[in-house]
Amino acid sequence: MGSEHVQTEAAGAFEGLDTWDDARILDALITGQERAIAAVRAVLPRIAEAAAVVAERIANGGCLIYAGAGTSIRIAVQDGSELPATFGMPEDKIAYLIAGGRNAMFDTLAEAEDDAVDGAAQAEIFQPGDVMVAVAASGSTPFTIAAARRAREKGAFVIAVVNNPGSALAAISDIEILLASGAEVIAGSTRMGAGTAQKAALNLLSTLTHIRLGAVHDGLMVNVQTGNAKLKRRAAAIVAKIANVDEARAMDALNAAGGHVKPAVLICAGAENHDAAQRLLRDAKGNLRLALARLAAP
Repeated sequence: MGSEHVQTEAAGAFEGLDTWDDARILDALITGQERAIAAVRAVLPRIAEAAAVVAERIANGGCLIYAGAGTSIRIAVQDGSELPATFGMPEDKIAYLIAGGRNAMFDTLAEAEDDAVDGAAQAEIFQPGDVMVAVAASGSTPFTIAAARRAREKGAFVIAVVNNPGSALAAISDIEILLASGAEVIAGSTRMGAGTAQKAALNLLSTLTHIRLGAVHDGLMVNVQTGNAKLKRRAAAIVAKIANVDEARAMDALNAAGGHVKPAVLICAGAENHDAAQRLLRDAKGNLRLALARLAAP
């Protein structure tokens, strides 16, 4: 695909931008951000479709693997790296294919995005039950396309998150999430509108996935990891709210449950001990609402 067909690199109506006053420049920039969010709203059904696949594959033991180059993979890593602490996703079930490797997260290794051989090589980690989220604003990044192609060959499900229509990456994916964020205020600067659209879309995708996996109850993070004092207090407050007990009782239950919110809630709700709470959760496939209902059943 030639650059003349890449909407994010098209010149917009911003001639003389550098001569404008601050208010006018900022208004143009924020309008671009608003356009990016509108582009995400337009594809909510596709995000829901993708989340259903990701949730199913994770539930069946598959890995979630993000792939991309430059800004796109930096945004993807930000999304994925939050999942263990927020939703309790095992660290070994998340991976990243990064053009240029981990150094590219901090250094500008622009040529790495053209390395299709490395993209295919990194994709050798895929197994048939895995799912790839391949992110590329242009949809034409050689590294990402090669990685996606190899992932599909190995039986993985590929979700393409792109900002330009008719892309090569979308053509080889199973689901395309097309974020039509349009021309950037600063032509080609996909850290702007395209990046905002990618961040929002990935946030929605991973959050809906984990809601469907039972990591959220009444808008509360019931798989939150209690890795420090602040998070332990937060977890105790979650237990107290769901189980309708005071925070002292919630903290005792949390300690008995090894810092895990779901069994702590069940202990507060009447489960005999941690083992009994864990059995309830296993029978409910990790769904706290269902486990509570079974505990309350006569």
